[in-house]
Amino acid sequence: MSILVTGGAGFIGSNLLHYLKSLDEKVICIDKLSYAADEKNIPEYVSFEKGDLTDKEFLKEVFNKENIKYIFHLAAESHVDNSIEDCGPFISSNIIGTVNLLELSLKYDIEKFMHISTDEVYGSIEYGSFTEESNYNPRNPYSASKASSDHFVNAFHHTYGLPTIITNCSNNYGPRQFEEKMIPKTITNILQGKSVKIYGDGQQVRDWLYVEDHCKALVKVWENGVSGQKYNIGGECELTNNDLVYKIIHLMNKENEVQIEYVKDRPGHDKRYSTNILKINTDIGWGPETNIDEGLIKTIDYYHEKNKYST
Repeated sequence: MSILVTGGAGFIGSNLLHYLKSLDEKVICIDKLSYAADEKNIPEYVSFEKGDLTDKEFLKEVFNKENIKYIFHLAAESHVDNSIEDCGPFISSNIIGTVNLLELSLKYDIEKFMHISTDEVYGSIEYGSFTEESNYNPRNPYSASKASSDHFVNAFHHTYGLPTIITNCSNNYGPRQFEEKMIPKTITNILQGKSVKIYGDGQQVRDWLYVEDHCKALVKVWENGVSGQKYNIGGECELTNNDLVYKIIHLMNKENEVQIEYVKDRPGHDKRYSTNILKINTDIGWGPETNIDEGLIKTIDYYHEKNKYST
């Protein structure tokens, strides 16, 4: 039996592939290798199939060839700014691609469909934290597309009995993240002597989760989670964007060298995300292990090495 990971050349997917190496299972990766993916991220032990989830005939070929029994579905367009400019690719990848995968999962008797989603589907929260019972209130095209995919996964479970689990994670950071995202962009700009840009007043709050902790949570949920349930995965580390940037500058010992530039805010920029992890902690026994300083130092070291060889 095999595990299929979609989006395995991307950030979270590639880290999951490296983590799955410890399991005694064959692992197959599907990725269309878009601008944010890199085939070099895929470990050698993984069987790689290049293709797009919107291409159902390609998917059928993979399912016919491989004895797939478990799916970790991570493939998604995920950059909010890009979704504001053009939501079409987000509808195609995040909704149509997910539905294609669900339909084939029914046909080929998949034993567990893990759908990896985001806490952004809940919208913005002023007080308290998102729980698994929080109402969906997506506020940008990206989060709207992910909310739609969540609803289709839930519908396939309740209508057809497909064994699905949905996880909603907070903001991830760590190695192999594409450098358009906030943390790698900040680190890379500092390494290259450029100014660091912050949207608006920098008071937006995010909960930060180290990617390896996320991967450990996904495997724990896959092994012990209940079909039809959803689990929030968070890092229990809320920081304003200002605080995060200053922390990175401090950890890189660049306090007197970095210029910060505040730029026009993103349209509809959510003010605060906060993820309650009581359910996964109580039911699955998972909690984040990596504190923010430790995780950022690992991330800085990764981009420092990458920057050395790319400049």
